[in-house]
Amino acid sequence: MTRDSESAGVDVGSKGKTWKRHVWDSLDKSPKERRFLLKLDLTLLTFGCLGFFSKFLNQTNLTNAFVSGMKEDLDMFGNELNYAMTAFTVGYIVGEIPSNILLTRIRPSIYIPALQVIWTVLTFCLAAVKNNTQLYAVRFLIGLAEAGYYPGLQYMIGSWYRKDEMAKRACILNASGSIAMLFSGFLMAAVTSLGGRGGLPGWKWLFIIDGVISFPIAIGSFFFLPDLPQNAKTRVFSEEEIALAKHRMVLEDRKPRAPFTVAKVKMVVSSWHIWLLSLYYIFISGTSGTPIFPQFLKYHENPKFTVQQINLYPSGVFAVQAFSAVVYAWISDTVLKGRRWPILLFGAVLNLITWASLAAWYIPDGWKWTCYYLAGQHVGLSGIVFTWANEICTDDTEERAIVLATMNTMVGVVATWLPLIVWQQIEAPRYRKGFITASCMGAVCLILIPLMKVLQDKETIK
Repeated sequence: MTRDSESAGVDVGSKGKTWKRHVWDSLDKSPKERRFLLKLDLTLLTFGCLGFFSKFLNQTNLTNAFVSGMKEDLDMFGNELNYAMTAFTVGYIVGEIPSNILLTRIRPSIYIPALQVIWTVLTFCLAAVKNNTQLYAVRFLIGLAEAGYYPGLQYMIGSWYRKDEMAKRACILNASGSIAMLFSGFLMAAVTSLGGRGGLPGWKWLFIIDGVISFPIAIGSFFFLPDLPQNAKTRVFSEEEIALAKHRMVLEDRKPRAPFTVAKVKMVVSSWHIWLLSLYYIFISGTSGTPIFPQFLKYHENPKFTVQQINLYPSGVFAVQAFSAVVYAWISDTVLKGRRWPILLFGAVLNLITWASLAAWYIPDGWKWTCYYLAGQHVGLSGIVFTWANEICTDDTEERAIVLATMNTMVGVVATWLPLIVWQQIEAPRYRKGFITASCMGAVCLILIPLMKVLQDKETIK
């Protein structure tokens, strides 16, 4: 224990790093810090993942509901599904940055669970919509409520965990979203048996079940989700544990809250942090949500796949997302000793190979299938990207909140128009323009990552 930690009256660190840290980072830390981290994981990480799971379940199930009777019941035979998805995206874009700014001023233990309750109630409302106008309005409001959740949780992870702990938690959070997408199809299959019960079709029961899953998670978050170290109450942690949390952030040079000023806003906007991190996240996430694999299976001729196979086989992509997220996190935190850029560079190279191969198109079927599955690994990089952003912006909590929200917002902005240009339905399954665009994005990432590393090193030297 260092002299600084002794003077602070807290117990931080261990006598030496051992092989145990490669299994889990807290195993070679002091008993007090280990107990603190266990409690933090059981509250922040557990309820964060449960909330993210329910968020993605709700977000994904719109498409499942559409193909399970909502299309016919609401007369959605044109572009109504696209409009409903766009309404959600617009709400999401509008809400992200203001929400993360509010999170620096309102207790997260109140604010984040309140968002969960709002989107849960609105999910129940989806089961009651009678026309497309109501559907668009409710989806916009759900997007607005859900906007602050993911960047808010990443901000909280960066406010509680140290450098050797963050990536694993951020990537476990991401993996919970991939698991929700994997679970969604199976839930829809199970809910179809409820069709007709209470006079409601199966797709309405799907939204009701979504709400039933989300509601207890939201209520539990009110009781167990912690605030930030600087405004935490003893409801979740003891005074000694709060002192420990604060000192851990001092050791990481992570600054507490400060007033918003014009000078601070100018500093955030003029820094490379917000621009390059957002640009990189756009390029690494630019293909998310594009149904390229199902379309390939749908148009495949020999053999011809059944509808069940078309829905089942792409589920493996979500498994790749979850697996890669966890593997990348462990390698970054342990093997690479907290360095993020090598993992991101590896992922960018893999992305470039994957998309360039699909752009070439006339490749062996086995390699084509491999590329479709490997495309999921870029989602596993998201937690690493947000961890690096937390570290780069460590000395200004307001900048950190704004940068994290802006990164996620800009991906949403691009997602509203890019698919209309390069991922057009009429070009399925080859998507030549889309795959070439994705390849170019991967190539640019190979430049952005070393550039950001050099700029970060210059700031560290200063």
